[in-house]
Amino acid sequence: MSIPTLTDRERSVLAAVIDSFVRTAAPVGSQKIGKDYEFGVSAATIRNTMADLEAKGLLTHPHTSAGRLPTDLAYRYYVDGLMRRGRLTPRERVQIEQEFIGLEVAGVEDLVSKAARVLTLLTGELGLAMGPMLALATLERLELIQVSSEKVLLVLTLESGVVRTVYVDVASSVPRATLEAVSVALNDRLAGATLRQIQATLHERLESVDFLDPEAQGLMNVFLHSGPDVFEWAFQERAVHLGSTAALAEQPEFTASGRMLELIHLTERRELLVSVLGGRADSDGPQITIGTEHTQPELEDLTIVTANYSIGSLQGTVGVIGPTRMPYQKVVSIVDWTSDLMTRLTP
Repeated sequence: MSIPTLTDRERSVLAAVIDSFVRTAAPVGSQKIGKDYEFGVSAATIRNTMADLEAKGLLTHPHTSAGRLPTDLAYRYYVDGLMRRGRLTPRERVQIEQEFIGLEVAGVEDLVSKAARVLTLLTGELGLAMGPMLALATLERLELIQVSSEKVLLVLTLESGVVRTVYVDVASSVPRATLEAVSVALNDRLAGATLRQIQATLHERLESVDFLDPEAQGLMNVFLHSGPDVFEWAFQERAVHLGSTAALAEQPEFTASGRMLELIHLTERRELLVSVLGGRADSDGPQITIGTEHTQPELEDLTIVTANYSIGSLQGTVGVIGPTRMPYQKVVSIVDWTSDLMTRLTP
């Protein structure tokens, strides 16, 4: 998308058109711009400037109105060159912190889910959040617990306090002393490695373990022969948590029932959202994609603003999705601050 060169007047008029349209959702005319923003020039001069902006692909002219609307290119120009990357005021930061601090959070997954809801509340857009790829997480320790005569619970504690549990099938009930002995051996061979490394090298790590106790050796053989499958969940697609779509229901872009239905269908396309967010996992700072910049047709009328948070060496993503007519400065600042706050709040 080629960004044109603008004069100072064109930049000022474009900023005014975007500001007016974001606030009112109505096509913007030259007289309104002249009245509301006091450029000190005639409406005819503003009208000519707007015509020049339209010729450069930054404004579009609806057939049913004398006013003009910003294009996706206009929003991109605004985000990259006109928008002030201001920080939130101390009062706004405290407000966001209070929204999180007032929540009872049980682990990272719960915090990620609540982040999507908080972002919806704070921005008026649809909040979304995704946890980190746990295949890259380091195993700190594990424990084996008998839960039935045919199942043992494998409790994995990963870096930064992330805990996952996996059921392992066994032939019969296993004595507690045996569970403890096998747990010690597994911790000795696996702790300190990432789940990806463990799955790839599990056989090599465990093949030399030799118990005199046949029950212990039998349980170890379960991990030796079928162990890689035990860690398969760490490579599966991450869950995307969403706020309530009701936040967008009153926005003009979604008042038509068909358009709202399309949005609801989009929220059910979790694999699409995972793909979009996963592609931003290694980026620094806020990431903003606007309308037709998306390669997916379902997103061509929407803007996605995201930022990454960290859990130890892992990264997850938080952000919002909404119409291209979005108060970008406010939304970007809130998303960016929330990602920093998530990094500080993760256990």
